[in-house]
Amino acid sequence: MKRTCSPILALSALLMGTSALAQTDEQRSTLADQTQVAVTIYNENLALVKDQRKLQLKTGPLALAFRDVSARMRPETALLRSVSAPGSLYVQEQNFDFDLLTPQKLLEKYVGRSVQLVRTNPATGAETTEQAQVLAASNGIVLQVGQRIETGTPNARIVYSDVPPNLRDRPTLVMSLDNTGSAQQDVELSYLTGGLAWKADYVVELNAADDKLDISGWVTLTNTSGATYRNTKLQLVAGDVNQVTPAMQNIARAQVMSAPAPAMAKREMAEESLFEYHLYTLQRPTTIAENQTKQVALLAAAAVPARKELLLKGADYYYRSSFGDLGQKMKVGVFIEFDNKESARLGQPLPKGIIRVYKKDLAGNAQFVGEDRIDHTPKNEKVRLKLGEAFDVTADKKQSDFKKLGSADRYNSQFESAFELVLKNAKKEPVTVTVQEPIPGDWKMLSETHPSTKATSNTAVWQIKVPAEGTTTLAYRTLVRY
Repeated sequence: MKRTCSPILALSALLMGTSALAQTDEQRSTLADQTQVAVTIYNENLALVKDQRKLQLKTGPLALAFRDVSARMRPETALLRSVSAPGSLYVQEQNFDFDLLTPQKLLEKYVGRSVQLVRTNPATGAETTEQAQVLAASNGIVLQVGQRIETGTPNARIVYSDVPPNLRDRPTLVMSLDNTGSAQQDVELSYLTGGLAWKADYVVELNAADDKLDISGWVTLTNTSGATYRNTKLQLVAGDVNQVTPAMQNIARAQVMSAPAPAMAKREMAEESLFEYHLYTLQRPTTIAENQTKQVALLAAAAVPARKELLLKGADYYYRSSFGDLGQKMKVGVFIEFDNKESARLGQPLPKGIIRVYKKDLAGNAQFVGEDRIDHTPKNEKVRLKLGEAFDVTADKKQSDFKKLGSADRYNSQFESAFELVLKNAKKEPVTVTVQEPIPGDWKMLSETHPSTKATSNTAVWQIKVPAEGTTTLAYRTLVRY
């Protein structure tokens, strides 16, 4: 038995020894060498990182440990080049070490190797040391101490002789280089990575008459890549970029509940076309910290003309058979739409995302009234949002008549159907309800109490006015041929 040094001194000696060994075997580059970094983030959890650093490199072969890179780097995409001396660096081999130093990982690396067990006498405080061999470390620890086998170390701590070279405290790309240029060089490492994602969130506030809206767009960034990007030039690509490699696993993203924002938030993202996509560039440097969600203003517009629609959609199954009652107190959908045009005070490419809509109550407080998701929307397109179902506007619908008419053969059938739709409005003001009926086959409107339009080859549309606290009945008869 012998007395050993304290745990703190033992750990310090271990780290100093490991550091000295690393310095002799490889040259390290950390964030202290970084001069600038640019990050371009795509929609599908993919980002392009360009990390520039100023390094002192010895001439000839060397091992460069490029630390503080993304833990979710795709190493096959990594490219190192010299910015100040193009063509002077030749990469012969590279290894991506993302197995990070933890007590459990260190223990696993020592399976089959010897460690020191240090035990402390609780009465005297005296320490004793024994040598042990690690037999297993997957589900708990199994040790061979002399001629006995022990599991667990409740009254002992483990002292390791060194840290394995492929176990690092930060994700590191280790490259075997041949430097034919000068000692001091500006180099750039570029690579694709997962763990960086962005999405657009929009906040809309309707006016009292529901005919104008203010809209603010925000970019929500999420960084779970295992690295921090300080003072980065940030760019975002909106569009569906094809990837040949298998899709990476989706990360668990923080759910951000947006509150009403100022209608005219300052726009900090400059937009331009890039190939068949749109590129947004933040006009100032920003830091994207590890495990952080950040929001940046994207766009803003005020008093955009809007249209509200109450829509009741039917189905096509009841035009070929007898069904009778088709529904009581049927829900009427509520939609808001607006034009993404300069003439409508907007006219900007809108990246896909969620639009949350608010409206002020009588006390002037903004209340949430619904949300919908939009796809990438270019200029001059219409944006249509379903916000929910109307509370005070309902419908009762029935099939009032049905006849199967004679046909020349078994494959040529004709059906005559009549329908009655009662629209009810409990509001204190009149409303207009759009009734949309998909009618199958070769059809003809035989009669109707309100005029319809043929919106498409299989759709009839009515605009029905319903008085305040009143009802309106729509009746129509169709002939359908198959």
